[in-house]
Amino acid sequence: MAETAVGDGSVATPKDLLDFWFAAGMQKRWFRASPTLDDEIRQRFETSWQAATMHELDHWADDPEGALALAILLDQFPLNMFRGQAKAFASEAHAIEITLAAVERGLDKAIPRDRVAFLYMPLMHSENPAHQALSVELYEAAGLNANARFARHHRELIRRFGRFPHRNVILGRQSTSAELDYLASKEAFTG
Repeated sequence: MAETAVGDGSVATPKDLLDFWFAAGMQKRWFRASPTLDDEIRQRFETSWQAATMHELDHWADDPEGALALAILLDQFPLNMFRGQAKAFASEAHAIEITLAAVERGLDKAIPRDRVAFLYMPLMHSENPAHQALSVELYEAAGLNANARFARHHRELIRRFGRFPHRNVILGRQSTSAELDYLASKEAFTG
């Protein structure tokens, strides 16, 4: 596969993706809404995301780094590339499959501790209670305490509402009065 140049439309390699996502200074940008970062990810990786959604990159999941890169590509990058759109969640189920298979095969044990959080993240983003429980378990077992705190928070939202209320408008779902009250409160998580 060719190296990815910004906007050239080629498919990235796992190394391309991981070098980009874990580059010096990138960590401070991970969870902050930034049109600049969103555009950069879209330009560099949308073609790769499209290939991944068509299962053309599933072979990446054969090794730890590839599985991690694929999980990021299918789970985290669409949240950036398609922020505020239903398309942001279009590849979530596929990302969960990649994560579950990697964990089952023990590939997560070969991923550095400072990176494995992103392999587990599709489970934290899932609206399935079993995935939420596993997310908390994995983060706690890995000693990733900050991530475990967020995983417990996400799990509690799913226990409380059965879904993430902040996604309702984006996904065209009708919010319940309890969800609307929550979203209007100071405790609301908005993604």
